[in-house]
Amino acid sequence: MERRHLFRQLSRAAATLAWQQLFSATAQAQTEVLPWTTSTNVFSLGVASGEPRPDSVVLWTRLAPLPSMADGGMPPRPVSVLWEVAHDEQFYRVARSGSTLAIPERAHALHLEVEGLAPDRPYFYRFMAAGQVSPIGRTRTAPDPAANPERLRMALASCQHYEAGHFTMHREMAEADIDLVLFVGDYIYETEASGMLRQRQHPHVFPRSEHDYTLDDYRIHHASYKLDADLQANHAAHPWLMVWDDHEVMNDYTGDTAPDISDKAEFLKIRAAAYRAYFEHLPVSPTRMPNGSSMPMQEQYVWGQLAQLWTVDTRQYRGAHVCHGRHAPDNGQALWRCRAAGAVNRSMLGQEQEDWLADSLVASTCDWKFIVQSTQISPGGLRTPLGRVYYADGWDAFPAARERLMSAIGQPRIQNVVCLGGDVHRHVAANLRLDPMDKASPVVAAEIVTTSVTSKGLSEFLSDWMRLSNPDALHLRSDQRGYVLLDVTAPQVVAEFRGTAHPVMPQSKTQVQARFVMDRGVPGLRRL
Repeated sequence: MERRHLFRQLSRAAATLAWQQLFSATAQAQTEVLPWTTSTNVFSLGVASGEPRPDSVVLWTRLAPLPSMADGGMPPRPVSVLWEVAHDEQFYRVARSGSTLAIPERAHALHLEVEGLAPDRPYFYRFMAAGQVSPIGRTRTAPDPAANPERLRMALASCQHYEAGHFTMHREMAEADIDLVLFVGDYIYETEASGMLRQRQHPHVFPRSEHDYTLDDYRIHHASYKLDADLQANHAAHPWLMVWDDHEVMNDYTGDTAPDISDKAEFLKIRAAAYRAYFEHLPVSPTRMPNGSSMPMQEQYVWGQLAQLWTVDTRQYRGAHVCHGRHAPDNGQALWRCRAAGAVNRSMLGQEQEDWLADSLVASTCDWKFIVQSTQISPGGLRTPLGRVYYADGWDAFPAARERLMSAIGQPRIQNVVCLGGDVHRHVAANLRLDPMDKASPVVAAEIVTTSVTSKGLSEFLSDWMRLSNPDALHLRSDQRGYVLLDVTAPQVVAEFRGTAHPVMPQSKTQVQARFVMDRGVPGLRRL
């Protein structure tokens, strides 16, 4: 056994030496010698993977020895990077490898769509640059589209305000036995937490005026989030699927408008900077590289015949806010008696994305269909003697768009739909009806909404009021932070809501708050 261990160590050392020699030759051929000391960590932001397919996966890293600088402390020229994907963590059996260039125009970030992998397999990956080896990441490919996998396990998370608490949820998810992380928006916050709620300080603070937001601001801010060890661990442990919400750009922005910026051209310039920094820091396909202020985020993925997932963009194509002033009693955050909100042409997704989603739902042959989007679809308004008061920035303010979505889901050929969301800082399990405001309308789908990773939720008073106002919300709890574990098998989907008290501290641990199940062929939820 001692001899076998010795041989193993010698083989590892020989492989590392060979890799370093290969890097040296490539670097000398393509770049100048880099003036970094051995103590500078060029992989300070970690590694990540995402968008798993049966034969490919996206790998990400960004070279940033000085992450508090907008350029990461990198020289303004290309830098050669080697990469490996292996079947084992020791990298004895390398499946794919290669060399690429990290270029300054993309902040020396890499988005590698590694193809030629086997389906339904775990893989390990790493990078090398400037004579340094990155942390090792673990990822996996999706099953063959014709296969019938026994299960799919996913973690659903959202809303991680750095200042509002610690990213303990990511440490738990990193250690969990799951196949995918679904992150459904507010990956960063451009806003500051109030003094009473602040648990730690943003390393980088945005300018007070939204008009002054720049690409440098977004780059430094993303990098400061990525320095969190627990967030890095979760990225390195599992592949992610991503959708965004508003705080990745600006609070409550809708499409090409923002609350405090009247000039659309000015805002689109800011949006372009935010989208570019988002792309540079997350494990999304290189095909999503922004074109100015546009970035394609909507996509679909299959997990054999067991599940199909649609990642849906509810921000980029959304209609503008309506009914300011007397119809918005809470500084634009709430609406009542707002006829303009009910306009037929108002959309959360844009007509093209609505049609794409409806058509691909009909075409799906998978057992389960998951619509992955950023917020709560089921009604969340409050009943008052003067009518319902509802959130101006959610699906309640787009009733015609919600009716179209429910009609698309409610087609006879479409079964077993689960809508997933976040944004609202509360755990929600709800039934979705063909007409959400009619108690007699048939249930067509289930909804699971995750609470926030750190961001504060509603008061208990408002949560109780919301529960009483919306009987289809079978579970609604806003006092805890956490995430949702989803266990998908052919017969059923089990959603386990996990939570811990606010604020999240470094030693916080979650407990099971509630468990719900959706049985195949039965569109509603039941409590376990």
